[in-house]
Amino acid sequence: MYTTTQLDNGILNNYAVEPNTYYAQYPAPYQQRRYLIQGAIAALLVTTLVLISAAIS
Repeated sequence: MYTTTQLDNGILNNYAVEPNTYYAQYPAPYQQRRYLIQGAIAALLVTTLVLISAAIS
């Protein structure tokens, strides 16, 4: 266990280990198409659910 300091009263002063950071890469064209398709399916699903709920009530 990684401990930075120990206080005089015996309490350990622990800190979380920070992960390494990295820059995100711009999505490739095939990933962009997949995101577009997923967004269209999600919009269609939400629209369908709203229309069904409006028809029922």
